[in-house]
Amino acid sequence: MNNTIRTPSAPAPVGAYPHARRVGDLLFLSGIGPRLPDSDKIPGNMFNPRGTLVAHDIDKQTRQVFANVRAVLEAAGARWEDLVDVTVFLTDMDLDFKTYNAVWAEYFPDPATAPCRTTLGITALPTPIAIELKCIAHIGQTRVRATNPERRRTPPAARR
Repeated sequence: MNNTIRTPSAPAPVGAYPHARRVGDLLFLSGIGPRLPDSDKIPGNMFNPRGTLVAHDIDKQTRQVFANVRAVLEAAGARWEDLVDVTVFLTDMDLDFKTYNAVWAEYFPDPATAPCRTTLGITALPTPIAIELKCIAHIGQTRVRATNPERRRTPPAARR
């Protein structure tokens, strides 16, 4: 059974890797940014007339990256609530952390049920984005999303 996940509901990876890979009850998502799935545009980026990035809107990018993570989770038969660990990469920790943290609190209002989180300030990402998430989710062996034709239920006898 192929344990890699790819979905047109999330932007295509920028390299030769899947959106996610399932290993047993764990789902490992590749780094996911805020590009729009249908156009690859980055919400909230502002450019000068020469095409140089001059500013970004971390609120818009955070909401889009969360939507992209949700799309990959759903394609794998997982839910938002299945997230157990999230690593966040911000290209401007001083400018963006407060806003990012406020959006995080909207999506995860209860720290007791929120995934573990590590936030890192980095100098750059492979595309002109201000945020990227790397996630791990825990999902049961029997949960399969019926609408994803690439994922098929394994017969109980084959799981033993």
